[in-house]
Amino acid sequence: MSSSSEVAAPVSAWSPFRYRAFALLWCATLISNVGTWMHEVGAGWLMTELSPSPAVVSLVQAATTLPVFLFALFAGTLADRLDKRRMLIVINVIMMFVVAALAVLVQLQAITPVILILFTLAVGTGAAFMAPAWQAVVPSLIPRDNLQSAIALNSMGINISRAIGPALAGVLIVSVGLSTPFVVNAISHLVIIAALLAWKPEAAPRKSGHQPIVSEMATGLRHARYNHALLATLIRAAAFFLFASAYWAMLPLIARSIPEGGAELYGLLLTLVGAGAVTGAIALPRLRGDASADQVVIAGTGGTAVALVLLAVANNSGVAMLAAFVGGFAWIAVLTTFHVSAQLALPNWVRARGMAIFLMVFFGSMALGATLWGQVAQAYGLSVALIIAAAGLVFGSAITRKAKLGQGENLDLSPAMLWPAAPDLDLETDQSADRAARVQIEYRIRPEDRTEFIRALNAWSAQRYRDGAFKWSLIQSVEDPEVWIESFEVASWNEHLAQHERLTVSDSFEQAEIKKFDIRESGPVVRHYLHF
Repeated sequence: MSSSSEVAAPVSAWSPFRYRAFALLWCATLISNVGTWMHEVGAGWLMTELSPSPAVVSLVQAATTLPVFLFALFAGTLADRLDKRRMLIVINVIMMFVVAALAVLVQLQAITPVILILFTLAVGTGAAFMAPAWQAVVPSLIPRDNLQSAIALNSMGINISRAIGPALAGVLIVSVGLSTPFVVNAISHLVIIAALLAWKPEAAPRKSGHQPIVSEMATGLRHARYNHALLATLIRAAAFFLFASAYWAMLPLIARSIPEGGAELYGLLLTLVGAGAVTGAIALPRLRGDASADQVVIAGTGGTAVALVLLAVANNSGVAMLAAFVGGFAWIAVLTTFHVSAQLALPNWVRARGMAIFLMVFFGSMALGATLWGQVAQAYGLSVALIIAAAGLVFGSAITRKAKLGQGENLDLSPAMLWPAAPDLDLETDQSADRAARVQIEYRIRPEDRTEFIRALNAWSAQRYRDGAFKWSLIQSVEDPEVWIESFEVASWNEHLAQHERLTVSDSFEQAEIKKFDIRESGPVVRHYLHF
C-alpha cells in the first residue's frame, strides 16, 4: 500500500483500533447492538401480531425514542458528574433483568400491546441513560485527531449489528419463537458488562463541588443555545429526522403489506438497511473527496427521499429491498455527519450534556415523526404518508440550509488556562463558595472605538453564557463615559472557579482582541463579588 498522503485518509479511518480500550468496547458494543436490533425486530413484529393498526405499530418506535427525548439531558448531566464506567455497568445490569422479564412474558404468551409498550418504554429509558455517557466516553479512548474516525467506526459498528441482528431475528422468530430475540438481547448485556469491567480507565480528577443537578442541566442548555456550531447541527438534525422517521416507523407495515412479505422479509429489509449503511461507511471517505459536511447531508437527504418514494410504490420485495439498501447508505452519510458535527462543537467539560441535547433532538424528532406518520398512514394509507415524508425531507433541507454544519472542525476547544487565579475566599464566611457570584470587568475605551467595542462585547456575551453565566450586561459610566463595565453572574463561586478551565484556545483569541480596546497599559480591571 502506498504511503503517499493522497491515499493515507482511508487507512486512517481504522486507526482508532490501535487503542486497546476503544477496540475492546467497540467489539463488545457490536455484540450488544446485535442483541438490541434483534430486540427491536422482535418488538416491532410482535406488535404487528398483537395489533396490526399502523397507529399502534408506530407507537413501538415512539416508545423506543421518546424516553431519550425526556431523560437524555438529565442522564447527560449525571454522566458529567459521575464515574461514567460505573454508571454504564449499573444501567446494563438493570436492562438485562428488564429484557429477561419481557422474554419470559412473551414465552408465556402473557404479553399485550400495553405491556409491550411499557417494556419498550423501560428499555428506551435505559438507552436514554446510557447514550450520553457512551458518547462522552469516546473522546477519552482515543486522541482528538482520531475522533472523526472513531465516530465513523462507531456508526459502522451500529450498522454492522443492524445487518446481522435483524436477519438473525427473522430466522429465529420463524424457527424458534418470538421470545428468542429478547433472550439473546438479555444475554448480550452480559458481554458489554464484562467489557466495562475489563476496561480500566485513568481516574478522572474529582471535582471540588457540584451545583444542584437542575442548575447543571440549565448550564448545559445555555451552552447549547449559545454554541453556534452545535445549534446549527441541532436545527439541521431536527429538520431531517422528523421526516426520515417515517422510514423506520413504517418498515414493519411495508414488509407485511407486500404479498410475499412476512417476518423474514422484515428482517431482510433491516439487514439490507444495515448493509447499505456499512457500505456507505466504507465508501464515503473516498466518495466524499472535498465535499463539505453540508453537501454530504444534502446528498444523503436526497437519497433518503428517494428511498421513501421507492417504499411508497413498492409492490414486490425487490423494490423494497433496493429502497432499504439506498436508505441505509443515505442514513449513514447523514447520521455520521451530524454526529461528527456535534462532537467537534463541544468542549470536554460539557460533552455529555451537549451530546444528550443532540440525542434529545434526534430521538424527539424520531418519536414525534413516528407518531405523526402512523396517524397519516392510518388516515390516508402507507404510500401517501411515505410520499409526504419524502417531500418534507426536501422542504426541510431547503429551509435550514443557512445553518452550516461542521463549524467546530477548525476550533481548538482545549482549555486555554489563561485566566489568572481567582482570589481566595474568606474561609470564615459560611457557605460562601455556594453563593451566587458576580464578575465585573472594567474597560477604558476611546470614544471613537465605542461602536466597534459594543459590537465585539455583545458577540463575546455568547462565550460567557456558554461557559456558565446566567446573566450578562454591559453598562457605561455617566460620570466618566470612557469607562465601560461588563458584568456576568454565575450560580456559585465554585461555578466561577470552574469557568477558569472552560475558556477554550479559540475563545482566547477573541478575548485577546477585546482586551486591545482598553487604552490602559495594565488592561481591563477584574473584580469579583458574592451575593448575600
